[in-house]
Amino acid sequence: MSDVQLVWEIPAILGEGPLWVEAENAVYWVDIFSNKVHRYALADGGKTTWTFDFEVTSLSPRQDGGFIGTIKDGYAFINFDVLSASPIALPEADQPGNRFNDGKVDSSGRYWAGTMDIGQAEETGALYRLDPDLSLRQCDSDYIICNGPTFNLDNSIIYHTDSIKRTIYALDMAPDGELSNKCVFTAFTQDDEGVPDGMTVDSEDCLWVAHFGGARLTRYSPAGEILQVVPLPVPNITSCAFAGAALDTLYITTASTGIDEADKPKYPLAGSFFSYRPGVKGTPTPLFAG
Repeated sequence: MSDVQLVWEIPAILGEGPLWVEAENAVYWVDIFSNKVHRYALADGGKTTWTFDFEVTSLSPRQDGGFIGTIKDGYAFINFDVLSASPIALPEADQPGNRFNDGKVDSSGRYWAGTMDIGQAEETGALYRLDPDLSLRQCDSDYIICNGPTFNLDNSIIYHTDSIKRTIYALDMAPDGELSNKCVFTAFTQDDEGVPDGMTVDSEDCLWVAHFGGARLTRYSPAGEILQVVPLPVPNITSCAFAGAALDTLYITTASTGIDEADKPKYPLAGSFFSYRPGVKGTPTPLFAG
């Protein structure tokens, strides 16, 4: 546990989506349930928080500058100066029981994001792709909680999770973004594992998975073998991302939601922001090309 460092002690309700922004030497992350976006500056440890009037569920920097993100019903340009969102595509505006969840940009500059059933029971969630020309396509469906899209090194596989089904899928991805050959990469079968949440891939093409309710990160080989388990001091680990000039540090988001009231005194750091140096590097953050 001593290798895991506390970066920012903060009781985020649902911290998610850590994002390395190289141009700013900073990591952004969201607290979905608090309508907040946080920024941690690596150079001096500076901390900044913006509070919006709506949920920001994921973020990406754009090649042309500024940010794009996902809000409850879809994709929008996010303006930090005036705390506003300019909608681009809202494919689920007519589904009040759903919301967008996690999202990430692939190395071709396309923004993938999934939706979920807020009640966490129905298979109403889907996986979407926003292309650089701002056209939108639904690429997969029948999820309860879509989570953690990430991609292998050559952009030929997308990993995607249904947290409620405790399953991580791998899908072949063609150069044009079309998906095929969906299969189970791995599934959580033990109660103490919790459920799979956010993910990232390192420079050796291995997959790092956050365990919500499992108090750990796990590193998997491309064949699905467990290579490393990193315990954390809080139960609900939500996501991770490599950051820094050398891309050698994982920054880890957590959540305070979902902890029984009786157990909360045991986890005073729940929701806080952590780091860990795993001895392997990550890859640069792709920018949305639109």
